[in-house]
Amino acid sequence: MYRILVCDDEKDIVSALRIYLTSEGYEVVEAFNGKEAVEIVQDQEIHLVLMDIMMPVTDGMTAMVKIRELSNVPVILLTAKSEDTDKVLGLTVGADDYITKPFNPVELQARVKSQLRRYMQLGGGKIKSGALAIGGIELDDKAKEVTLDGEPVALTRTEYDILKLLMEHKGEVFSPSKIYQKVWKDTAFGAENTVAVHIRHLREKLEYDPADPRYLKVVWGRGYKLEEDS
Repeated sequence: MYRILVCDDEKDIVSALRIYLTSEGYEVVEAFNGKEAVEIVQDQEIHLVLMDIMMPVTDGMTAMVKIRELSNVPVILLTAKSEDTDKVLGLTVGADDYITKPFNPVELQARVKSQLRRYMQLGGGKIKSGALAIGGIELDDKAKEVTLDGEPVALTRTEYDILKLLMEHKGEVFSPSKIYQKVWKDTAFGAENTVAVHIRHLREKLEYDPADPRYLKVVWGRGYKLEEDS
């Protein structure tokens, strides 16, 4: 589950953001000034920060600069319509995006999802000890869990075993026969179609565009490999 830090000195805004974000399944951590926000980023794993600019104790711009010294977590600034200069300055010194108040909940959720997806694709999330990770795909063999850009992916046992095999040998090409022997532990007679069906299902679950995969590639005449597009 993604943990989002919401920082604004107006408690009504923080409460509204909590409602919007928890309805989408996010965990929300609250702060009411920039100093609190920096301390939370220091102490907790935060995946995204939503932060107002004008706040007491430490303003959002100063807090963002300090956060940038600690983390590359995405920061979305909450700004008033009259704060155009602050928007430009915020993007210059490290903000990833901004939302103008009063904000549209649909736009807010879209901006949040976009920044989280980008963050995970760039490897921003912390990888669990012993887990395998290629781009946005993470496989935790202890928990038998797979996530894509931080979101859980439901795989069958066979799909999981094929994915694990390919992730353990990043960039190595496996023929359908070899995959069948490794996963099914059986003679690979007539294995090509069986493996192809499972590869197609894996692509449907792990690729945003299965017809143009980022990860699960076909090497024509040889087999399959798993690697991230450069």
